Amino acid sequence: MKRLIVGVSAGLVLVGSVAFAQNETPGIDRRQANQEQRIDQGVASGQLTEREAARLERQQSRIKRMEDRAKSDGVVTKKERARINAAQDRASRDIFREKHDRQGARHR
Repeated sequence: MKRLIVGVSAGLVLVGSVAFAQNETPGIDRRQANQEQRIDQGVASGQLTEREAARLERQQSRIKRMEDRAKSDGVVTKKERARINAAQDRASRDIFREKHDRQGARHR
């Protein structure tokens, strides 16, 4: 009986860890953190106005919601990853453009 319980427990742990592994998105999370750091740095340096930063942060929130929806069923598919990466590409371009548009607090 003990062997059966140990075997079932080990099987559940294994299944749970496999499902969790498919749900992990370390690359997406790392990129999200990097972009949020770029926004914070832009505000601190005066390259971004408060309004620009707020818009960029809303964009990051939308990407986070996309990621949460993709994870909700336990598996992030290739198609979902591609959509999230495309959204992150757009956000990265937007951050760059806003930081280099000479509308920051320094240039007024």
